[in-house]
Amino acid sequence: MQAYLFVHFREKRTPDGEQVYFGISEDGFRWEAVNGGAPVLWSYEGDKGVRDCTITRTTDGRFVIMGTDLSLAYGMPNQYDGSWEEITRNGSTSLVMWESENLVDWSEQRMVELGDESFGCLWAPDITYDSENDEYVVHWSSAHRSDDFEEKAIYYARTESFEEFSEPELLYRKPDSGVIDSAMYEENGSYYCFLKSEANPAGIILLKAQRPTGPFTRVTAFDRTMEGLEGERYEAPTAVKLEDGRWCLFVDYFGGSPETQGYVPFVAESLEDEFVRAADEFSFPYGFKHGTVLPITGEEYDRLKAYEKEPSER
Repeated sequence: MQAYLFVHFREKRTPDGEQVYFGISEDGFRWEAVNGGAPVLWSYEGDKGVRDCTITRTTDGRFVIMGTDLSLAYGMPNQYDGSWEEITRNGSTSLVMWESENLVDWSEQRMVELGDESFGCLWAPDITYDSENDEYVVHWSSAHRSDDFEEKAIYYARTESFEEFSEPELLYRKPDSGVIDSAMYEENGSYYCFLKSEANPAGIILLKAQRPTGPFTRVTAFDRTMEGLEGERYEAPTAVKLEDGRWCLFVDYFGGSPETQGYVPFVAESLEDEFVRAADEFSFPYGFKHGTVLPITGEEYDRLKAYEKEPSER
């Protein structure tokens, strides 16, 4: 049996929201909380918060979680002085990381510094396996000193083992707007990258390349999926191939109050087909915020369903 794990954070005004939460599903449609809806992992280093989580299963069977090193609950009233621009320019140049062999016993938190003084905050990492080179491409969005931190672009670093990382390089820059929230998938020998475009259009767009590091071209047919939606209100795309062969794309709606925010699902036969909104078929225990879906086994599902962690446990 194939099941699914959704690693995410929660939109709350308290520090416990910006931590790592797990949701699980047997079919990818109906989701339930792990650990009673409490965090599975807490960030105790850096900004002491973690947002925009991603997870991958490595070729040797390990699990790696990475995320944005940021806590609005702590940082906005303090070092960032209530300013998103201050975070963009002077936020953390590290990503938060944990590793596990079984999804329940996790390593100590690591801070992986991938940016230098030329980078602003490193946002929303994603991990893509490069089968041709047998290594992983970690990509994220950042503003950069080269254009006075104006428009965000997507950067990447390579790693074979998540111990050492290459120097960051540019993955994709959109000429007429910033881009954030890259999420990349391989299908039929091509790599497809969903992004949030900040303008022209404001919404989720889709790119395609023959290699995970590009060069990328726009898949303009995908724009039909976003037609009629408040595109600027959607971000943080994540997708998963369901057991029946269809693809499910989740996009994070951030309009309205924190209680009404969370992922909205769309379904398509392939990544180049039109995605159809399927909200009525899905259910969530609460609003999942910016995360990643990972296929898991039935045994892993059962292990996570039974997982409980005391609030005092790190």
